[in-house]
Amino acid sequence: MRTVNVGLIGLGTVGAGVVRILQEHHEDFLRNQGVDLRLVACASREAQQAEDLGISDIFSFDGFDVINNPDVDVVIELVGGTTIAKEFVLAALKAGKHVVTANKALMATDGREVLELAQKNGLEVALEASVGGGIPIIGPLTHSLTANRIDSVMGIVNGTTNYMLTRMSEDSLDYATALAEAQAKGFAEANPSADVDGFDAAAKIAILASIAFNTSVTMDQVPTEGITGISPVDLDYAREMGYCIKLLALAHRTPEGLDIRVHPTMLPLSHPLASVNGVFNAIYVVGDAVGETMFFGQGAGAGAAASAVVGDLIEIARHLTYEQKPMPSHNGHQPMPIKPMDDLVTSYYLRLPVEDRAGVLATSAAVFAQNGVSIFSVVQRGAHDQTAELAYVTHSAREEAVRASLKGIAETGILTGEPVLIRVEDSEA
Repeated sequence: MRTVNVGLIGLGTVGAGVVRILQEHHEDFLRNQGVDLRLVACASREAQQAEDLGISDIFSFDGFDVINNPDVDVVIELVGGTTIAKEFVLAALKAGKHVVTANKALMATDGREVLELAQKNGLEVALEASVGGGIPIIGPLTHSLTANRIDSVMGIVNGTTNYMLTRMSEDSLDYATALAEAQAKGFAEANPSADVDGFDAAAKIAILASIAFNTSVTMDQVPTEGITGISPVDLDYAREMGYCIKLLALAHRTPEGLDIRVHPTMLPLSHPLASVNGVFNAIYVVGDAVGETMFFGQGAGAGAAASAVVGDLIEIARHLTYEQKPMPSHNGHQPMPIKPMDDLVTSYYLRLPVEDRAGVLATSAAVFAQNGVSIFSVVQRGAHDQTAELAYVTHSAREEAVRASLKGIAETGILTGEPVLIRVEDSEA
């Protein structure tokens, strides 16, 4: 049995988790999986990390030392970002090394370049940990579900925002309080923009859509909105109407092209994703043969991500050990147009803070009618200081028409604050 030698770049929380799994389960992998994995080189910015893990003898400050080590068969990249990490990954592939990465930003921006180079050189790039942490989703999409035409992929793929929305819904916390609590618990960074503004989720759905629909999507092609405008009152309205609000990443196959987006979404409480709370993630996939499936688990954390990384490593090691050809990383992406957001047709929840006076309801209703937006229901509540709230739910309408309606309502002068728009996923569209 050949030994598969591993080089690791990045000894942060996930990297440390990978080292511990390799140390603690080497004999299990040998006995149960038939692979002999040996960590022979590692690199990081701090030597103390290697010392704490007992691997100082194979440590370097330079990731290229790992890549250029002739004994290394597989390079694990856990640096993150799209600068030096991209250099490491491309250099490893050019040096004839297989790659395992958890780098969603890299794969969502330069994934096509990476995968094409791997394909050209007959190498594998495994990226299970880049989406969903410990949830197996890349593997099922590339193996188990390949008999299907995938029609939809949608999910809760950011644990920080899901935790915040859960706390706001269950305990009526406002956005600022929920964020502070998430930061105190270590679920949110000091600068939480990647999470709360939806960019993390956009990177992940770009990767999932590229795989599910055999195309190439980058995160800058994904229309993205975060949760900063959501308040407990929106969650209360949703619950009264039989919905919850989740930050969803969505990708649907349509006759006009790929409908892909990230934004807060009203989901019926009967939907499988509606019960996913706290820091948990879930990804819901619909195939023409299999029907509805859902993958659920911890989307973040050192253990979950390290589990996915080592799972990928074992798969590559099997191929090397038993001299199997690698699974194709790039199999001729088919161009698929991105459906413009203005052409989206769905139902909408709209909350309008307005002046508390006669005629306001009629004024807003007239503007909706002028733009061809049909109203399904409206709730009017008094507030305070001469203000009130109108909460509308529309029938199916075009995004462009709804946006035009909001602009027209603002021009009437009846608004006392910023309106809130949340799309409804179970519309008759």
